[in-house]
Amino acid sequence: MPKKKTGARKKAEKQKARQKEIRAGSEAKSLILQPCNFSMECDKCQRRQKNRAFCYFCQSVQKLPVCAHCGKMKCMSKGGECVVKHGGTFVTGMAMVGAICDFCEAWVCHSRKCLTTHACTCPLANISCVECERGVWDQGGRMFTCSFCDNHICEDDQFEHQASCQKVESENLKCASCNRLGQYSCLRCKVCYCDDHVKRKGVKYTKWEPIGCPKCGHATKETKDLSMSTRTLAYGKRSTVDYEEEGDEEGGG
Repeated sequence: MPKKKTGARKKAEKQKARQKEIRAGSEAKSLILQPCNFSMECDKCQRRQKNRAFCYFCQSVQKLPVCAHCGKMKCMSKGGECVVKHGGTFVTGMAMVGAICDFCEAWVCHSRKCLTTHACTCPLANISCVECERGVWDQGGRMFTCSFCDNHICEDDQFEHQASCQKVESENLKCASCNRLGQYSCLRCKVCYCDDHVKRKGVKYTKWEPIGCPKCGHATKETKDLSMSTRTLAYGKRSTVDYEEEGDEEGGG
């Protein structure tokens, strides 16, 4: 017979399961809801941008910084969690901050938990826009996640990317391996697959979970549930106005 679990062991297992749920919930949290990706308006130039320690445009320090990990603007802790002791008084501004994150360029408060865990779990660490390949330090706007392909996009390319994301690279919606109609589409590879070629040999699939793409492993979606479009090529003659403009430029040069 297995040994009977003691009260301490039961408590430890419950705590371990609870911590696992908390970590899974924080990972599933949307990128726009993360405190390091909050929208901020500069106190000096009044320009809206991502939460930063210094303004991206005028480099001024904000009066009320927001913590990039917990999102608080005022430290009201009276216990021993704060690295900088401030007694029973509530602190704001520069008295609340403890460091600057190298990834998201935002303030981190002087809480021991935030200082020790934010840099390892920063959601903006080493991400760049899939369109312009700019990171957090190269542009002032917030970062978003595409709702179709799950790639990271910046605020400048957000709407243009999502408007053209549901497009297949081929000229029809047929399977990439055969001539049948593609029932599943991978929005990251922009390829369609039929019911036979979307599943790989030797891989076990759960019944109600989405099937992964054979090429990249990203979850596929049914083509009928999407408004997929195909690649089109525009053919036509050039107008005489273009030739006249080129002739004028050559003559002037």
